[in-house]
Amino acid sequence: MKVVKASELGVYLYCRRAWLYQQRGLESQNMPELARGAAFHQRHGLQVLLSMALKAFAVICFLAAGIAALVLVFG
Repeated sequence: MKVVKASELGVYLYCRRAWLYQQRGLESQNMPELARGAAFHQRHGLQVLLSMALKAFAVICFLAAGIAALVLVFG
């Protein structure tokens, strides 16, 4: 009995024909497009990480400014 992987189920649910081609060992004919898509997703992921880091930095700066203001007023 063949073990079915979760990734295979995902491919099957997304596109049964793609799953069948994969089972037959046929490679995709749109490899350049897939490579461009993978590169796009990698760039986008890095942009998301950068935006999260900048947001964290902004929160830290805001808190530091609030603490500095309290020290100046009550210090």
